Amino acid sequence: MWLLDHNLPRQLAPILIELGVQCEATSSRGWEQLRNGELVHAASKAGFTTILTRDCGFGGQAQKAPQVAVVLITLPQLRGAAYAEAVRQAWRQKPIHALAGQILRWPK
Repeated sequence: MWLLDHNLPRQLAPILIELGVQCEATSSRGWEQLRNGELVHAASKAGFTTILTRDCGFGGQAQKAPQVAVVLITLPQLRGAAYAEAVRQAWRQKPIHALAGQILRWPK
């Protein structure tokens, strides 16, 4: 299961589900206020395998929970639906293949 950080538009969840990815947003868990390290820990404890974010500050947080991958989405910032569509288009060219304990910059 993948977790969408609070800095990603909610319109992204249906796109990922359509692409075959089970996901949930931090807001559905009440985790919007958690700092990066706290979020990685909570996600790991709840069984999430991947966190998607636009937060460049995640840095080495993935190493705090080696069973969780962090994917830093590097697409330009757009409004909700347009951003979700940009993710869909990028996925078609290069799907996300996250590795536990690592940070992946995607789609670059």
